[in-house]
Formats: sequence, structure tokens, C-alpha cells
Amino acid sequence: MEKNQNPIKNINEFIQKVDEMKKQDKMDLSSDQDLSIAIMNLVSIEEHFFFTGAKLKKTEYYDMIKDVREMRKELLQKIIKEYEGEVWCISKHLLAASMRLMEVGTKQLGIDKKDEAYDLFNKAYDLYSLFWGINMKLLNIGDIKKIDEKALNKKDTEKKGFMGKMNELVKKAIDCCIE
Repeated sequence: MEKNQNPIKNINEFIQKVDEMKKQDKMDLSSDQDLSIAIMNLVSIEEHFFFTGAKLKKTEYYDMIKDVREMRKELLQKIIKEYEGEVWCISKHLLAASMRLMEVGTKQLGIDKKDEAYDLFNKAYDLYSLFWGINMKLLNIGDIKKIDEKALNKKDTEKKGFMGKMNELVKKAIDCCIE
């Protein structure tokens, strides 16, 4: 694949590349997906320690943030081995935002606001897909140009938009049920 070619254009080539990497034990996407969910929860734990410390005015909760943060950083390094610029921080926030949207969606579902819940779930998955797209180096941000509302370029006949393409790639590449 040429350096400037957008890998989203050729889904079959991408899936073949991921399958080859799996066979060579370069990556275990099923485990990495589980790990990303654990990291989401560690970010949430950091937040809960912060808010509990603030609400109760107990610094002991603040002190626990440090250990959880160190664990989160260590685990995130297992997924994000190479990064440039702010990709590390972007990745952490993509996972955190995805987790929060899932939680809010679940609450909306619980009060029978299904349409709102489904919209939040879709947004959560969009962010989660973007996390994987960035960290699997599936996209070159400079190549992403919209022609109309949902097309990535003039040859894009499916017009699913950037997030739609990323979702499709992640669904095909990451199968959490493979042992």
C-alpha cells in the first residue's frame, strides 16, 4: 500500500493484513479489545476517586488515583506501542468518552428512551472505532476529505462517511469471540 493511500479504501486488503498479523502473533485483537475495555474502566475509576474525594472532602481518595493511573498507563502502553503528537492523550479520551456514552445510553435505555439510548450507543461505537483506527494506523488524517455529507472522496459510492467506514473496518477486524 502506498504511503499516501487511504487504507479505508480497500477493506479486503486491510482484513487480509490484520489476518496476517494475527497469524504471525504480532497482535491479539481479541485480547487488546478486552484490554481496551479494562482501560476504559480504569479511567472511570480515576474519575470516581476524584469525585468521591471532592464530595467527601477526603484526600485518601485522591491518593488512590495515582496507583490506578499508573496501572492504566502501563496497560495502555500494551495497545499503543508507537504514537506521535497527542495520539496517546487522544486515545485515552476516546476510550473515556466512549465509556461515558455507553453508560449514559444504558441509563436512557433503563428509562425507556430507546431512541436516545441507541443514538448514544452508536456515538460510543464511533469513538471506539476511531480509537482503533488511529492506533492500528488505519488512517491518514490528511487523506480524509468529504465531498458531500457522507462521502469520503468522489469515488466513494457507499457514502457511509468516515465513522461508518471505520465502524465497518473494526467490526470485520476485531472479533472478540475468537479464542
